[in-house]
Amino acid sequence: MSEEMADGPAPGHPEIWRVMADNPGPMTLTGTNTYLYGSDPSWVIDPGPEDEAHIAAVEAAIDARGGVAGVLLTHSHADHTGGVELFGIEPTGLADGAVNGGLEAVSTPGHATDHFCFFTDDGVCFSGDVILGWGSTYVPPDGGSLAAYMDSLRLIQRRRPALICPGHGPWITDPAAKVTEYLEHREAREHSLLDAIDRGERSRMNLLDEVWSDVPEQLRPAANVVMEAHLQKLEAEGRLPDDLAE
Repeated sequence: MSEEMADGPAPGHPEIWRVMADNPGPMTLTGTNTYLYGSDPSWVIDPGPEDEAHIAAVEAAIDARGGVAGVLLTHSHADHTGGVELFGIEPTGLADGAVNGGLEAVSTPGHATDHFCFFTDDGVCFSGDVILGWGSTYVPPDGGSLAAYMDSLRLIQRRRPALICPGHGPWITDPAAKVTEYLEHREAREHSLLDAIDRGERSRMNLLDEVWSDVPEQLRPAANVVMEAHLQKLEAEGRLPDDLAE
């Protein structure tokens, strides 16, 4: 494991400790990151998957930091929440703008309708799956998901965090550049879709082949779903033709 992905403190922030689960994959990257914030006691952010070895590692880190104050979840996906039952502590209920242990919960839908990011007073953002250390985030089609996701990115951008602790991947030490990269990535996909549609392309398969040509084969099914989120956004904005083929 590289130093940037090893369990341990955040750069310049000893009050933040990361424990990475051993659940690597195309969607989870090197694994799900569980974070401890503060000490004596610590808040646990995303206990991670249902994995006894991971929960044992989290509990050992908690013991070394003076116990647990509570559990916070960025969202309900199983790779972030599966370990809750093993952990044995009921997560704290969230409301937009609520503060727990110095962490402000901010609603950031898009990747999931129930997604929250957590912000500290000194400029740290725990981003869950809104922003990852590598690659782009999966945004499923459910009506307004992509528009909501873009709004969530802009919200983070306005807050100007100094450090992002993502749900997967390494620490993000240049958040401004990363958020700009994420926004530009989505905008570029949209522009490419519109260009192809304006040229007369009406086949969803051909649109996927052209606009997501850089996506590895194993991620093409996910890219197809993400494309539908883009198409739904364009439809809601009145920019999608009626004769698009299935």
